[in-house]
Amino acid sequence: MEKMMKKLLLIAIVALTAMVARAESGDISAGIQFNYGSKHSLMGLGAHMLIEPVNRFRVAPEFLYYFKNNRYQGYNVNLNLHYIISLHSSSNFYPLLGFSYANYKYDNGIKSEGTDRFGANVGVGYEYLINRQFRFYVEQKFQALSKSWNQSVTTLGLRYTF
Repeated sequence: MEKMMKKLLLIAIVALTAMVARAESGDISAGIQFNYGSKHSLMGLGAHMLIEPVNRFRVAPEFLYYFKNNRYQGYNVNLNLHYIISLHSSSNFYPLLGFSYANYKYDNGIKSEGTDRFGANVGVGYEYLINRQFRFYVEQKFQALSKSWNQSVTTLGLRYTF
């Protein structure tokens, strides 16, 4: 399974590189965010990039880091797809669907254990256009991870459009 995941990751990186090379001005955004993961009540920070290869669809690679709490800490690497629904000239709604890799570590002071999980993301997002470059956004997604490590992730953030 590990070889298959490495091949899928390589395919995703090649596809993402091709989309970035094709993107025009206004098709690429980057954002920073605050996150809350429900599995272990972890707060964290994250960053993502949005690439709009075709009208209304965005590819969103994302990295989330969760600070230590209750002896747990971790990170997620996600690759999501957004479908943009314009609500008004200054706001958009989008359902999202994607893949997730999660790594969590438990440290009780004596023994430290790590665990890797693969899974899927499904959720929704809303963004408000502050001006031509900046957007405030909020997302709520459910992560269905392997071995019943499911969680809800709430995100608040700010995006800059190039």
